[in-house]
Amino acid sequence: MDRDSIECWLTDMDGVLVKENNPLPGAAELLAQWRQADIPFLVLTNNSIYTARDLSARLRSNGLEVPETHIWTSAMATADFLSNQVDHGTAYVVGEAGLTTAIHEAGFVMTETDPDFVVVGETHSYSFEAITKAIRLIQGGSRFIVTNPDATGPSPEGILPATGAIAALITKATNREPYVVGKPNPMMFRSALNRIGAHSMSTAMIGDRMDTDIIAGMEAGMHTVLVLSGISSAEDVRRFPFRPNEIVNGVHDLLEVSLDQRETLGPDVTGSA
Repeated sequence: MDRDSIECWLTDMDGVLVKENNPLPGAAELLAQWRQADIPFLVLTNNSIYTARDLSARLRSNGLEVPETHIWTSAMATADFLSNQVDHGTAYVVGEAGLTTAIHEAGFVMTETDPDFVVVGETHSYSFEAITKAIRLIQGGSRFIVTNPDATGPSPEGILPATGAIAALITKATNREPYVVGKPNPMMFRSALNRIGAHSMSTAMIGDRMDTDIIAGMEAGMHTVLVLSGISSAEDVRRFPFRPNEIVNGVHDLLEVSLDQRETLGPDVTGSA
């Protein structure tokens, strides 16, 4: 599949559209290009802390216009997965509003009494009491679900333990491995494709990580585009036994009218050449 046959796009957020809360070159223009051409797209993130509305507002404050209907988080993918497992089930949730809201909207009831699922996601502060409760419920028979496998997350002071690290603690205490919904599980991409009514054969995935975005996109059967504006470098690519379909410097390389041409043509140029 070449780029001309792509009808829909999925894209990661951090390292692709934004970096350290600053928009990357070409991000606003690419989003505008898709909107103007009425191309279905979703912005994906493994972060389960924020709701789609929160993320839309955060992106808008960074100059990127992404309606909440065009955002798909690991929390939303997890809620979608749970709703396909059990109708109107119950869950004990360790996480923030992004996760609890998504699970509520999927028809689940939150409970600490014999829930169908224990769901662990990202949170600003992990409670020892909440983790202990999760361990006891899993030992009692609740199914163990994790939104994403990321072991650490960034902060101005340095790395922070994230969902994957807390899941490892719970696994050690219970001897139960969780089912992980977010990237690199292609399940998250398949649910995203269903969300916009897209087919993998005509959809591309843009990501900045070989070990999550690219492998999951490949396993989901999509055209994969690695941007070198985030985590993985050109040198890193050689270490993996698989390759993306394309490697570009950044999303500005995906514009139909380049940034240089836009400057020459003036502010009225549209994203559809």
